Amino acid sequence: MATRYWIVSLPVQSPGATASSIWSRLQDNISRHSFDTPLYRFNVPDLRVGTLDSLLALSDDLVKSNIFVEGVSHKIRRQIEDLERAGGVESGALTVDGVPVDTYLTRFVWDEGRYPTMSPLKEIVGSIQSQVAKIEDDMKVRAAEYNNVRSQLSAINRKQSGSLAVRDLSNLVKPEDMITSEHLVTLLAIVPKYSQKDWMSSYESLDTFVVPRSSKKLYEDNEYALYSVTLFAKVVDNFKVRAREKGFQVRDFEYSPEAQESRKQEMEKLLQDQEAMRSSLLQWCYASYSEVFSSWMHFCAVRIFVESILRYGLPPSFLSAVLAPSTKSEKKVRSILEELCGNAHSTYWKSEDDVSVAGLGGESELHPYVSFTINIV
Repeated sequence: MATRYWIVSLPVQSPGATASSIWSRLQDNISRHSFDTPLYRFNVPDLRVGTLDSLLALSDDLVKSNIFVEGVSHKIRRQIEDLERAGGVESGALTVDGVPVDTYLTRFVWDEGRYPTMSPLKEIVGSIQSQVAKIEDDMKVRAAEYNNVRSQLSAINRKQSGSLAVRDLSNLVKPEDMITSEHLVTLLAIVPKYSQKDWMSSYESLDTFVVPRSSKKLYEDNEYALYSVTLFAKVVDNFKVRAREKGFQVRDFEYSPEAQESRKQEMEKLLQDQEAMRSSLLQWCYASYSEVFSSWMHFCAVRIFVESILRYGLPPSFLSAVLAPSTKSEKKVRSILEELCGNAHSTYWKSEDDVSVAGLGGESELHPYVSFTINIV
């Protein structure tokens, strides 16, 4: 599938010329000089023209509105890719109204039911903008809810996987590691990784009421090791002070099977919620991408119609087409399109002094025909 397409229109102004004859010439020239360039008709219906003033006013907003609609389609596509990655799902081909995206573009058919052709152009454009804006707003809300659950899970994971100096220790300690009685208590010490020999040789002497040979290493990360040590409860405060003086941190910790089980259940629920929301948001994005892309192509049809009238005049008489030239073929395809417009126009439209033309949406690259680019991804 190509990712970049040109939508163009060519004037049908020569004596005896018709859209069909221009199409035949275009097909012939492309097949002879740029045979690897896909070429399709872009079917624009007979829309309601209105007044020239209304077309000029509308054209001022067409480019900005196109940027908005295109931007929303890309946001949804990126969201889909993120959700598929998060779920370990292989990216599939997106569809619009049940057909692949590129097929929808290259075989575009106007939906009269959604956008009656007798409606004023401004009304059609406004309808497209409001529909896409609503979808964008819905996506922000849905994505925020999903990201909130992800943030909660990330916060828990950080607590459980960070440095021993700050992380949650509950998943590293087993019931048998802790001794709690009327007189004895087990503490947890965070020992710098390269001070472990010092700890083992000195912890018993930090206070006279430390149980000999009671320290056991429970866990080790890149910076620290976690040790348990058992001593009489009455000397805990003194032991902490002496340990701190030697560079050992005693973490406050109270083993609670109930609290650990509660944390485990909370984690499982958040994981279930995250997957349910990911799946729901992904399905919504698939449907919304289809709707936004369809709206975007209808918008492009309006744009090609308006700009062609402002470029070639009334009554509407032009051929519109979709091309997907490779980068190396672009220059040749441009010359083919220009030739079909008549070389008499070339000098005027490519004049360096003429930086913009009123009514054409401020296109930065001007040609003697209407042309704009569609980036699917």
